[in-house]
Amino acid sequence: MLNKKVKNRIVVFFGLAFLFIIVTVSSILALKDNILYFLSPTEVRESSNIVFNKKMRIGGMVKKGSIYNDRNEIKFIITDLKNEIMVSYKGTVPNLFSEGKGVIAEGSLKDKKFFVAKRILAKHDENYMPPDLKNVIKDVK
Repeated sequence: MLNKKVKNRIVVFFGLAFLFIIVTVSSILALKDNILYFLSPTEVRESSNIVFNKKMRIGGMVKKGSIYNDRNEIKFIITDLKNEIMVSYKGTVPNLFSEGKGVIAEGSLKDKKFFVAKRILAKHDENYMPPDLKNVIKDVK
């Protein structure tokens, strides 16, 4: 038989384990709507359960020769070298945004070939140096 001290320890252990599980599950459920992963154009094309007009991110490279500037709108194509998605964006693009560079567009998918972006995030590699800093380093040398 278990003595009273051991029984109390078992009850406390299972109580804490149950509390930990409840806190973890509720945290995950609360954060579920706030987590945004980006999809590539191929993942969008091949997915059968894409929800249109829902906030999401699309990522890939800006196709060379695809950037079209209108007065208050920019259109370009995001590609993963297999499939492409046309993106429409109203606003100012980041300084790193250019053809052939990585980009993530946040917005909503209208269909599997057209995306309306609310925000553009330019990506860079580990060798990136801001132009201003690059000029300062050139002047020092």
